[in-house]
Amino acid sequence: MTLLSNTYESRRITHRQISVKNNEQPSIETEEHLLHAEAAVDDAKQKALLYIQQAEEEIQLKRNEWVQEEKKIDTIEGIDTKEPAFGLPAKWITEDMKDEAELSGYTVVDPPSVVSTHITEMMKRHAHQLLGRQETQQLIDHLKASYPILVEEVTPEPLSVGEVQKVLSKLLKEDVSIKNLPVIFETLADFGKMTNDTDLLVEYVRQSLSAQITKQYISEDQNIRVVTVSGKVEKLIADHIQQTEHGSYLSLNPESQQGILNNVSQQIDQASLQVEKPVILCSPAVRMYVKQLLERYYPQVIILSYNELEPTVEVESIGVVNI
Repeated sequence: MTLLSNTYESRRITHRQISVKNNEQPSIETEEHLLHAEAAVDDAKQKALLYIQQAEEEIQLKRNEWVQEEKKIDTIEGIDTKEPAFGLPAKWITEDMKDEAELSGYTVVDPPSVVSTHITEMMKRHAHQLLGRQETQQLIDHLKASYPILVEEVTPEPLSVGEVQKVLSKLLKEDVSIKNLPVIFETLADFGKMTNDTDLLVEYVRQSLSAQITKQYISEDQNIRVVTVSGKVEKLIADHIQQTEHGSYLSLNPESQQGILNNVSQQIDQASLQVEKPVILCSPAVRMYVKQLLERYYPQVIILSYNELEPTVEVESIGVVNI
């Protein structure tokens, strides 16, 4: 039993490359992460099951899955579904149709591989919900074994375990790996004394992880294609930031919000024709507010700031968000 797609091969290579990277000789930071993972696995299993149950994919054990990017997949009979990793249109097909599907140029994937991919994607999607205070404390304890002074400068003062957990959870929610805990804690030690606003601390941490974030999104030729936010929109957002004792938030009137959202929708649609995952790039001063504005409607869209990209990266604009 197998899975099928014209473009799936290149994406499967990406998964393989990630797998290889994960199998490399672990760094100190990775070892700390793995130690935590081993210690917390039993607790995480229980939480993971809750989120896996949210999946709506139906595994047809007596069928294969057929995947492709084209909107029309009517040439082969099967049960309509979606490929779990990228959400592409797909079909479950019977075993006797496997050869026909492969001859048509599609990739066929067996159900065990589909299940494995699906669980992995669900875990990634809900990682920020799986990380609670107890898991955060375990991370801190493992880090403290190698970096005791660093940990003492961060928690319990000026930041509580709960505040550290919020920072890590928000990073995971935007698909930023937290395995480099020493760098994360160095940043929290520097800025935790100035503010306990976890949203602001996340922005500082993201900038300190610029090398990691850059590597995550650049292409093989060391460039990144993005949709930029115009100066006019950035000024509009900056002018409508409200400060409170509990943090800051964006307070745009509904008309302005809708105007920005409509334009973002157009830019994303156009960018999707050129890149797999559209990236919106803006100034660091407004990044978290752009995220606040878009996450309800476009939760999967990547929002980066200029400070999160290494200076050596070539940035190519393929669209501009405007009003």
